[in-house]
Amino acid sequence: MKIDELRDLLKDKRVIEEINRHLWLESQKAGYSIGIERATDEWLKLYAEGWMKYHLPEKYNAVQAKKRKGQIRSKRDEKIKKAVSRSKK
Repeated sequence: MKIDELRDLLKDKRVIEEINRHLWLESQKAGYSIGIERATDEWLKLYAEGWMKYHLPEKYNAVQAKKRKGQIRSKRDEKIKKAVSRSKK
């Protein structure tokens, strides 16, 4: 999933709580505050997809369907480009 798609999760209080927990744990490990920006980016990259899959399965499935549709479209576009380049030769 793209970070932009996951940023919508930041509107959910439960996600903010998870990010704060991540901030605290990682800061304890590091021995200094890692900062909210780093904690947010790390949490989104590492845990957001799994969190969404568990807590918001409908939204997760919709995003996955959109992603698959985009992959199918890009494969189709590649085939068309190859066919056009072959016909130009």
